Amino acid sequence: MPRLPGLLVGLVLFGIGIGLMVEADMGLAPWEALHQGIADQLGLQIGTVSILLGIPILALWWPLGERPGIGTVLNVVLIGVATNITIDVIPTAESIPIQLAMMFGGVVVIGLGSATYLSADLGAGPRDGLMTGLHHRFGWSIRRARTAIELAVLVLGWALGGTIGLGTVVFALGIGPIIQSFLRLVDREDRVGRQRRARLEVDGVLGE
Repeated sequence: MPRLPGLLVGLVLFGIGIGLMVEADMGLAPWEALHQGIADQLGLQIGTVSILLGIPILALWWPLGERPGIGTVLNVVLIGVATNITIDVIPTAESIPIQLAMMFGGVVVIGLGSATYLSADLGAGPRDGLMTGLHHRFGWSIRRARTAIELAVLVLGWALGGTIGLGTVVFALGIGPIIQSFLRLVDREDRVGRQRRARLEVDGVLGE
């Protein structure tokens, strides 16, 4: 798929997947739980909070030495808009089988969306850029930076009333393998792999 259309499709799919998990009401990924908690406190839509929160997160990039691309800007807007539309269109699940189907479906769709927009290689999302910024600025491993951010966001989201549950666990355990599987299908030019190898050559500490 051409890079810009792939980016757009991937971001929209990501937002749809979040919307499905919200309407499944079985638990969200850490960032989405935070968005939901803030949305509940302020009376806003979860996608709107995602957009608004993306702006100060981007501001944190500058002292960390990260620079946005077109994919970064589109990430801020499109995922939130797609999330809001999905929540408006799809009703909340009312039975456990439907909840499970929507929750698992949401995780899979997020995985496909992630692989599709990552393969476009047109700029990291605000939250991924925060992770890589901490990695480059302070010498943290990617694993340490990602874990620290996700745990902090999860606790804050839970404290604000975000939905934590089975979906949170399924997302945490399943999203990595799902993205990796879809990347084999959509990233035929191995852009993500080349980017990762380039970082390894520069930093030498990606997996530490």
